[in-house]
Amino acid sequence: MIDERMVEAINEQINAELYSAYIYYSMAAWLEDQGLDGMARWMKAQTQEELFHADKFFNYVCERGGRVELTAIEGPPTEWDSATAVFEHAYEHEQYVTSRINDLVDLAIELKDHATTQFLQWYVKEQVEEEDNTSTIAEQVKMVEGTGQMLMLDREMGARVFTPSATEEEE
Repeated sequence: MIDERMVEAINEQINAELYSAYIYYSMAAWLEDQGLDGMARWMKAQTQEELFHADKFFNYVCERGGRVELTAIEGPPTEWDSATAVFEHAYEHEQYVTSRINDLVDLAIELKDHATTQFLQWYVKEQVEEEDNTSTIAEQVKMVEGTGQMLMLDREMGARVFTPSATEEEE
């Protein structure tokens, strides 16, 4: 059985993952309103990814005999000054999520909860990718914003589709 402190911390993380989905959906709405449909599609895929992350945590708590308790999700921002600001915010948000995952790992180690420590390694690796992707895109958008190349980047980003691999679904 999983320690109650770990269950509480993971329940808080489920809320944070759902908030992440909410904020990315809000970013998608703003980008779409700006006529950046490709970037909006990228954010919608990001939304689905965050829901997938929440679901993995949800299932893990249930598998370990804990109880998932959902709480209210804070409303996300709805306005940004530019597409650059959107992606810089996304990068900052991913850094925040990384810090939360690291705190969960620290707690699992403190509790000598080897199963949760192992489970969380997937998220540690995932956050390296998330931070790299969002920081790279933020830099690219910053470089091309206000130029004709913005449309090319928008089209390129519109090709993203969230499809979890078989190994991701199994973990």
